[in-house]
Amino acid sequence: LEQLQAYKETKLRLVHDSSLAPIKELFKGKDLERFLDYVAKQQTNPNTYLDYLKACQHLGLDMTEEKNRFPHDFKRWHDIRIDEYRTAKALKDEEERKEFYAKFKTVAEKYLPLQCYKEDTFITVIAKSPNELIYEWDTLHHCVGHMNYDQRFIREESLIFFIRNKNEPEVPFVTVEYSLSKHKVLQCYGENDHKPADNVLE
Repeated sequence: LEQLQAYKETKLRLVHDSSLAPIKELFKGKDLERFLDYVAKQQTNPNTYLDYLKACQHLGLDMTEEKNRFPHDFKRWHDIRIDEYRTAKALKDEEERKEFYAKFKTVAEKYLPLQCYKEDTFITVIAKSPNELIYEWDTLHHCVGHMNYDQRFIREESLIFFIRNKNEPEVPFVTVEYSLSKHKVLQCYGENDHKPADNVLE
């Protein structure tokens, strides 16, 4: 009776839960009944199978093959595919991260001439990587390290410059967002979003 009840509940969940649509697309007609039997015998559930299915699809496995649709030891192969998926995703993310950093660097190099070292008191340097934005944010406690400033930078919508004391060029002091289209400073803040002193603004 417990097995029959679990079978019925699983079937109802497949019918009513829209998040399980990929399973219904894979198993149709008699295959759906077979899937329900398989889930019961493997002592698993549709949501766990869905995780397995998404991992397999991400890995490019042929889900029409019997060994992929109905692995003999589901728990073992679920764990293997999930680990493979995580590894593949991490490698992909790493490649995307490298590509993003390369784009950021290209834009920074393009606008290096806008840096300024002529003033007696302050210098102006352009951000050269997303990590520098994070460091600036972490040190000065404002929003430049998140809220998509890095994305705006690589799209050349706005540039981020760091104002530093000339005698402490590595120490975050004031951060500037500059609009390329408007040719004007959009934001200029020191620690905790405080307005800089007049001599800095000048």
